[in-house]
Amino acid sequence: MRPLLLGVLGCSLLLSVGAFYSASDDVVELTPSNFNKEVIQSDSLWLVEFYAPWCGHCQHLTPDWKKAATALKGIVKVGAVDSDQHKSLGGQYGVKGFPTIKVFGANKNKPEDYQGGRSSQAIVDAAMNTLRTLVKDRLSGKSGSSGSSGYNKQQSGGGSKEDVVELTDDNFDKMVLGGDEVWLVEFFAPWCGHCKSLEPEWAAAASAVKEQTKGKVRLGAMDATVHQAVSGRYGVRGFPTIKIFRKGEEPEDYQGGRSRADIIERAVDLFSDHAAAPELLEILNKDILKKTCGDSQLCVIGFLPHILDTGAAGRNGYLEVMMQMAEKYKKKMWGWLWTEAGAQMELEASLGIGGFGYPAMAAINLRKMKFALLRGSFSETGIHEFLRELSVGRGSTATLGGGTMPKIQTVEPWDGKDGQLPVEEDYDLSDVDLDGDFDKDEL
Repeated sequence: MRPLLLGVLGCSLLLSVGAFYSASDDVVELTPSNFNKEVIQSDSLWLVEFYAPWCGHCQHLTPDWKKAATALKGIVKVGAVDSDQHKSLGGQYGVKGFPTIKVFGANKNKPEDYQGGRSSQAIVDAAMNTLRTLVKDRLSGKSGSSGSSGYNKQQSGGGSKEDVVELTDDNFDKMVLGGDEVWLVEFFAPWCGHCKSLEPEWAAAASAVKEQTKGKVRLGAMDATVHQAVSGRYGVRGFPTIKIFRKGEEPEDYQGGRSRADIIERAVDLFSDHAAAPELLEILNKDILKKTCGDSQLCVIGFLPHILDTGAAGRNGYLEVMMQMAEKYKKKMWGWLWTEAGAQMELEASLGIGGFGYPAMAAINLRKMKFALLRGSFSETGIHEFLRELSVGRGSTATLGGGTMPKIQTVEPWDGKDGQLPVEEDYDLSDVDLDGDFDKDEL
């Protein structure tokens, strides 16, 4: 009876965490498929919570969020996005922590961060204040909308004119076929209604993709009614037609959704599929650690035994395991570093590592000054389990060194060779008087 009861309780806990909101609530569940229609194209004021099911603060907010949604029903829209399930939406709006609340007001393409309290009363008060400001602006003739859109205008649905590349018969081969980037190309016709609907989504996606892939995936657009040579070459018959171009490969028809979130998600997947594994760097100075960890959401650091304990072959074995894991998790775009035991003592001390237990591993979020330690084996299986748990938010974390970055020593790089024992000095014993009467037994 007891195991059955525990199983029922376990299932209930999982359900309560995984399903914050239901159809009976006044909170609108938002996804990449309905976000554009419900929020972006709406004239209503929206408060949107981006949450993760495993987040304790999100769980505490849920009853107040529901209560506020009921109080604001018919006045202000209240929604929620499961950012664990719909990562592309959170990434599109720069969501880094949970819960994050965004206010989508007059200009839906530039939501504002909610800065108020988390009680239902505070949420309602903030919503009504924002609504009053919105109404006053409308009465005075002000408008926060981005206006009409077009690829040749400065702003188009939140994207800038430079982010969608205008392609022609003259520049297509050089830019798309001759470059190293992955391209998503829209073939459109100016009179096409579906093309006009896609235009702001395409431009907004182009801006986000440019930032998230560091320019390695690009979005282009070609007027197929003007530039018929290229569109005819690829058999374009209807509009809009979207094709994916990879260097040295045949083009592929894009089969995904037409919202900006769908386009961004596909583009990021293309980037990850073709991206090289991140470089595994030795911590030689503070700049290497700062750049590698500062540019990444998570930084994985291996603390390897002294070279005298493993030799070059042993150390290369540990490095190979780390490189394989870097390849496996390259879509995460994490930073990867290593150091020799004892080379960065202050860093080890701040992580609770040191003196024994090498090899060791830590995963650090430098922005939040949080870290987690590998408790299992320093192997593909052990590290994979460690990183998988962190990926879904189940890892145990602690604050790094009291919240301050430890001092990083400048050291010489490993030369790739076996270690050499220090050469002992030869002592000249010729001047040492060892003569003595050892036969005497008096003290």
